[in-house]
Amino acid sequence: MSASLRASLTLLGLSIVALAAALWLGPTPLADPFARDDITRTIVWDIRLPRALTAWLAGAALGLTGAALQGLLRNPLADSGVLGLSGFAALGAVIAFAFGFATFAPAMSVAFALVAALLVTTLGWTSRGPASLVLIGVGLSSFAGGLIALALNLAPNPGALADLVNWTLGSVEGRSLEHVALAATLLVVGAALIFAAARGLQALTLGEEAAAAIGANLSNTRALVVLGAAACTGGATAVAGVIGFVGIAAPHLVRIFAGHDPARILLPSALAGGALLVCADIVVRVLPTDTELKLGVAATLIGGPVFALIAARLASRGGDT
Repeated sequence: MSASLRASLTLLGLSIVALAAALWLGPTPLADPFARDDITRTIVWDIRLPRALTAWLAGAALGLTGAALQGLLRNPLADSGVLGLSGFAALGAVIAFAFGFATFAPAMSVAFALVAALLVTTLGWTSRGPASLVLIGVGLSSFAGGLIALALNLAPNPGALADLVNWTLGSVEGRSLEHVALAATLLVVGAALIFAAARGLQALTLGEEAAAAIGANLSNTRALVVLGAAACTGGATAVAGVIGFVGIAAPHLVRIFAGHDPARILLPSALAGGALLVCADIVVRVLPTDTELKLGVAATLIGGPVFALIAARLASRGGDT
């Protein structure tokens, strides 16, 4: 059994345990989460199960995206923000909230993430080397930030900005099975595109020129990964709002056990991201606070130190992964 398969099975088991714990733990104590009374069934199956599944799917999408983009860009600190995907997904939701179309915020998040992917793919189609894609992504991300500020400035409905603030902090509170279906569909589509590029990601470990020499279609690999990452990022942002650092942290957590092959860590990274976000959501639900801590805030508090440690480790090793 390969190290990647062992890590995947372990993380799958951890995900199942985390999801089961999410059904049992919460602000309302339950002696038996499988009791048949109406109150327990409503709490467990109508509230906690959709919420836990949404958190897992969003985390899995972000973990998979981070692993794929780190392999594509050969940058251990890459995630969907590097290529402007999360920025454009946020822009779509901001426009929906600011101009009174909150119902369409999930759809607009997905649509704008795909727009960013198409821009990155088109502008970087003939580029060689990951630096060009990163520069394009940074430009698009900055542009999205400027458009978000403009949308907030021109918003005719300031009262809707409270909903926008809650969304930008990240949360899976009050999610339904419709949100689960949306996130699952986009995760499946994105994963199919990313896994189709797995061989190209493996070839890229040899460098751009060596990969091209052995017959890897680098343009096709870039397009598949970027479009797949956009589908995953759009889906995660649509159902959970802005969640940071999961895409960076999850691949690094699994590399210790699954190795550094970018194709072999895709599945473990997705499973790790899902388990991580479910566990974070359990923590925010059981904390004895008057106001529930937002999931995006908890993920940032956990991921910030991880990000700093990764950067410090890279600096001490001269930037090597």
